[in-house]
Amino acid sequence: MKISARNQLSGTVTSVNEGAAIANVEIDVNGQRLVASITVEAARELGLKEGAAVTAIVKASDVILATD
Repeated sequence: MKISARNQLSGTVTSVNEGAAIANVEIDVNGQRLVASITVEAARELGLKEGAAVTAIVKASDVILATD
């Protein structure tokens, strides 16, 4: 699959925690923890489970930075 988004992070699913409507999918990206909140339906359709290889695609209009 080709996609125009450039912010692509390859990783491995470490857990999928399903709620009533939303699944929190934890991904290990080179030792960094990333959590994606997607619908339970989408998580099931993608067959997401621990150990699955995934690519996280980040598309955001804002990035906010903060310091102490």
